[in-house]
Order: sequence, then structure tokens, then C-alpha cells
Amino acid sequence: MDLNPADLAQDVERLLEDLARRRPDRGHVVAGECMPVVDVFETDRTVEIVLDLPGVAADALRVLIKSGVVLIVGEKERPVLTTGTPASFHLVERDFGRFARAVRIGGAVDADQARARLSHGELRVVLPRREERRGQGIVIPIDTSAPTAAE
Repeated sequence: MDLNPADLAQDVERLLEDLARRRPDRGHVVAGECMPVVDVFETDRTVEIVLDLPGVAADALRVLIKSGVVLIVGEKERPVLTTGTPASFHLVERDFGRFARAVRIGGAVDADQARARLSHGELRVVLPRREERRGQGIVIPIDTSAPTAAE
């Protein structure tokens, strides 16, 4: 089952709206976009997705699995200057704003057992592998008893 780009865009928009509703004090539109770096790796038992998200609160994130794609949506806010006075920036290299990362997962995973942990500025999504059943034959037992009246 392929994921339609229009469906993905709708999912991103819906998740961003959900974040705004859950964080009414931060529902404003943030200028710019953020693109957190992501690593994806697999073992014989899991697929893991790791994002660097320093300064991002758990309530500013949503993770969704749909049609073999893991969608991670959130917002990284610009930090408040400690001086409290207006300032001119000389160099800005850190990203701030809303973001969405989509990672296509190859192979079967158990979405019901998936888990995500945000710790020390790192989001780690762990997806346990499930035995791939597509394309494999399944033996159907043959019943040799006489049919009943209900059949």
C-alpha cells in the first residue's frame, strides 16, 4: 500500500493543528522551518529512528505510523534572549520552527509495539520487526468431516 503525497501533507497539517490545540500558549505561527537531523538503522529485531531535538518538549511532538511511513511532526521554538533587550544576531546556524520528517520503513514492523522516548534532546523511535508474511504461503488445513446442516 503506497502512501499518497497528498495524504501525507494532510497528515502533517492535521498533526500540526493538533499541536497548536494542545499547546494554546504556543499556537502562534513560527517563521521559518526546522529540519532536525535523523538517523535510521536496523537490527535483526528492530528498526530505529533517532532525531536530535535539543530544546523540544515532548508535548511539542507527534509520531504517527501509517502505510509503512513513520511521520514525526513538531515545533522547535526560538529561545528567549536572557538579556530581555532587543539584539541583533551576528550568526544564526540553529534551526527553529515547525518541522515534519517522514521515514519510509522497509519490511514488516509491529506498529502496536512501537515506542518513542525523548531523553537529553534525542528522540528515539523503536519499531520491533515482525515476520514478513506477504508472499509466503499459508497452509490451510483440509477438513474431511461430513458437512453439517448449517454449512
